[in-house]
Amino acid sequence: MTAKDVRMAVAGTPHIGARPGDFAPLVLMPGDPRRARRIAETFLQDARQVTDVRGILGYTGTHRGAAMSVLASGMGIPSVTIYATELFRHYGVRRIVRVGTAGAIPASVSLRDVVIASAAHTDSSLSRLLVDGLTLSLAPSYRLLRAAADAAEPELPRGTAVHIGPVLSSDHFYLDRPALFDALERRGTLAVEMEAAGLYAVACAEGGEALAVLTVSDHLRTGDALTAEEREADFDRALRIAATALLTAV
Repeated sequence: MTAKDVRMAVAGTPHIGARPGDFAPLVLMPGDPRRARRIAETFLQDARQVTDVRGILGYTGTHRGAAMSVLASGMGIPSVTIYATELFRHYGVRRIVRVGTAGAIPASVSLRDVVIASAAHTDSSLSRLLVDGLTLSLAPSYRLLRAAADAAEPELPRGTAVHIGPVLSSDHFYLDRPALFDALERRGTLAVEMEAAGLYAVACAEGGEALAVLTVSDHLRTGDALTAEEREADFDRALRIAATALLTAV
């Protein structure tokens, strides 16, 4: 056993205080630590907490008889890349599905709809850092994408839609650029969020699989938005789709 292995067994990675084997190969990844705790308490069975470094909560339990973990990512591309890298590289994780929220761009996407991100555009420099001189296309695992699409329709109540298409992962939460949104909409972009591109980039670099399944919590055109309580209540549809995709992707 190397000195690095000893450190991992005792203290975990720099940002995840868990031991080898504490995480299942399948991971749900919300941004908010409180949402991670809610998933552990209401969605997973027999969940136990495995990390709380810097308030980022992680749990491992089972879902439909299979081992599954949940770990918060924090906010933004830099944060999600740290946690996803350590999960793929040091904890034997094979698949991560982000379950978060997004702001809709076109009128055809409504509050509470689910957006499955088939690609992640970004204003971050991340895609140019992975391979020097090349801007990589950031896309999810096709197997996870197909499994999520198959799982989505039975889960969605009448009047709520599922959309599959590109999103923008932006470094800027308070982005007020109507001309940019117009350009993105003309090119089929469905929503704006802050983490999918980082997750897809890490999966590409680390040989893992990743997907983002997002609940529309606000609309950038109309200003309509869900309350904090409504976000929690309507998050469960995307969560079930994400978990089914983790289990059934082949």
